Amino acid sequence: TSAQALTIPTASLNANSIQTFSQDALDSFELFKVTVTPLGNAYPAATPNAYVLPVTSITIGSGLKIASGEAKGSALEISRTVNGAKRGVTLANFKIDFQQSLVLADTTPIGGVTAPMAPVYSFVKLKDLSVKYKFPFTITADEQLGQLFLTPEAIEAQITSLQLPRVLASAVLPQLDFGTIDIDVVLGFRKAVSTKAYVPAQ
Repeated sequence: TSAQALTIPTASLNANSIQTFSQDALDSFELFKVTVTPLGNAYPAATPNAYVLPVTSITIGSGLKIASGEAKGSALEISRTVNGAKRGVTLANFKIDFQQSLVLADTTPIGGVTAPMAPVYSFVKLKDLSVKYKFPFTITADEQLGQLFLTPEAIEAQITSLQLPRVLASAVLPQLDFGTIDIDVVLGFRKAVSTKAYVPAQ
């Protein structure tokens, strides 16, 4: 139950989630002339086509299992130019919900209204989470999520906000496995990242 949940702040720990886009995802970006830009706490990873989203908190549920993890303050802007104007959507303040197997994010079309914590991807665990605790402050974790498929809500948000050709996008996007998310928490400290929610400039 939520009463048993324990949330551990990780802004000052070496806790990161790394989203790596698949070749299929990159091909779709090329097809639709889409650019991905990291904003806020997010930054490009050392490996190509991957972005680091620092984990700001981890919530432990029953049985010492991780219930969710948050990357507050991180954002990825997905955009393209249509008739000389920038169109797109910003995904921000990511939350990985292990109980529902969903990645959630505040979803804001450029110039539009935010849908808070909208479901973006469904996922499966490719590598089961190994978590070690040494209370009060030490936690290490390692997990990989894969088979990232856009939810119906996310597909609609992208078609609308990016002004994608609906027939083509409706055929392509539901089939795409967008890649993997690696969650890596190692011993040690970092300069604390911001835990303030990222709000896109309008």
